[in-house]
Amino acid sequence: MSVIPHSLFTDFDIALFRSGKHFKLYEKLGSRPIALNGEQGVYFAVWAPDADSVSVMGGFNYWDSGSHPLNVRWDGSGIWEGFIPGLGKGELYKYGIRAKSGDLLEKGDPFARFWEIPPKTASIVWDTDYQWSDEKWLKNRQKQAGQPQPMSVYELHIGSWMKIHHEANRSLSYRELVDKLIPYIREMGFTHVEFMPVMQHPYFQSWGYQITGYFASDSRFGTPEDFMFLVDQLHAAGIGVILDWVPSHFPGDAHGLYKFDGSHLYEHADPRKGYHPDWTSYIFNYGRHEVRSFLISNALFWMDCYHVEGLRVDAVASMLYLDYSRKEGEWIPNEHGGNENLEAVHFLKELNDAVHQHHPGAMTIAEESTSWAGVTAPTEHGGLGFDRKWMMGWMHDTLRYLQRDTIYRGHHQSELTFSLLYAFTERFVLPLSHDEVVHGKGALISRMPGDEWQQFANLRLLFGYMFTHPGDKLIFMGGEIGQQKEWDLDHGIEWHLTDYPMHAGVQKWLAKLNEVYKETPALWTVNFDSEGFEWLAADDTSNSVLVYLRKNEEDQVLVVCNFSPNAIENYQIGVPSKGKWQEIANSNQKEYGGSGLVNGQLLARKEFQHGKNYSISINLSPLAVMIFVLSEK
Repeated sequence: MSVIPHSLFTDFDIALFRSGKHFKLYEKLGSRPIALNGEQGVYFAVWAPDADSVSVMGGFNYWDSGSHPLNVRWDGSGIWEGFIPGLGKGELYKYGIRAKSGDLLEKGDPFARFWEIPPKTASIVWDTDYQWSDEKWLKNRQKQAGQPQPMSVYELHIGSWMKIHHEANRSLSYRELVDKLIPYIREMGFTHVEFMPVMQHPYFQSWGYQITGYFASDSRFGTPEDFMFLVDQLHAAGIGVILDWVPSHFPGDAHGLYKFDGSHLYEHADPRKGYHPDWTSYIFNYGRHEVRSFLISNALFWMDCYHVEGLRVDAVASMLYLDYSRKEGEWIPNEHGGNENLEAVHFLKELNDAVHQHHPGAMTIAEESTSWAGVTAPTEHGGLGFDRKWMMGWMHDTLRYLQRDTIYRGHHQSELTFSLLYAFTERFVLPLSHDEVVHGKGALISRMPGDEWQQFANLRLLFGYMFTHPGDKLIFMGGEIGQQKEWDLDHGIEWHLTDYPMHAGVQKWLAKLNEVYKETPALWTVNFDSEGFEWLAADDTSNSVLVYLRKNEEDQVLVVCNFSPNAIENYQIGVPSKGKWQEIANSNQKEYGGSGLVNGQLLARKEFQHGKNYSISINLSPLAVMIFVLSEK
């Protein structure tokens, strides 16, 4: 076997690539089985402009770096390519890259669709062969683009969601998840799952955030087709799929992107822009056209080839600010002397425009923790163009408040009400994510004050407040059962806890909240506009009570939150109209672990309260959320 000169690139491809506008690079770069002149083989193409030579190494040539050299293109693009007959799907390989320093670098393929299971690091020639069955789902997704929809997300880590303890604590495969995860998500009523990064990463303990194979699903759990099957079956069950995506940094593994051809190819050469001190990783050079093509192609790849609904973009704040987590003198100001990373801003806008152009109905979600303006504003209006932004302020303020002893809460009620001052400045997701149950923070329930009963009541209260607050919802696995221990990557979720009534009660309550949320349009149709929310009582600090309305043009939902452990009878609440008000959910019901003090149906009287001409008298359940709708006028 020898390398035969061959190319899949046109001059137009090269022009797009060099200008940063080629968003389907995965169709050209990488390895792919093809037939050339009637002979089967594999075409290889890799970008390594600073290399002196590039060859393909594999089991077929005993990992010899000299026997199968690729040919560099004449056009200065830095692409090396060639066809090797006799090879096919499943072949292990790496690129042997001779740097100008004389060093031989053995690199995995940045565009490989499949990799060896870590700690092995070779790429695998792969040609995905999967027949999708979700055409109806995709058409409906596009048809509903831009329309209000309920969004309740279950975030999970595939490798630790459920462990098979009698088999050395192994993780479930993609196909096993079809049988275990999908019925669970349907039973719980979530509209979406969000997978922590499924892209190939060598270090399991990184949770997937240190990626070496951006175009490959994690081989620990099966083949690319296996993951496609999981996505397909989720769609068949009516469940959307969001992937965590990491364009902010990558690790320095020898087989990865770092110093790929001996030069700083994907990352900035200056460590003040190219090295991330928090994660000891390397930052993409967003000013390099080919790097932007690589990243945007990757984003579209997961939507084109894996049919996912969206990407949650990790660590956006670290991309936007040149001085992020850096001291004076450790960063370089932009051309205007500011701390904004103008190249990253340009990249993010281009990314979001490309996603929306190629996949109407798909979404991008920013994990962005600062006050950067216009994260979810359209790019044509000067915004970054994301569809959603995580509302980190709501999460921090709410957890801080709930951790307080109940006797002090009245003095800090503004921690709850403050979020409504900015709740409609962006299209927010309320996150209770994995970051809140790691690094010594403990499980959510362990941070709740009081005795065991009060801890569970507080947790149910947290979820009820969350599901009635404006914004989409996201909960990390384990929270829905009152997981007692901090998230443990090696042992997974404590599913045995559901055998205990209090834990099972939290799980039932969250399923009820999902049901109420989806079936009550006033809770989500006007989610990102102040017209959909009205305070009735934000200042009852003596009782630690909040009362508000969620509404649309047709309906209004009354929400009462009692953040104190005191039960109060005949608590007067103003309502917008006469008639019978039905309590459709109360976190204090016995089936959820509560005391059973509830309300049922109440008749509004003509009595002025909270700015309304009518009022109802309710039993204020302790540490509880009570949700009412007008059932009969």
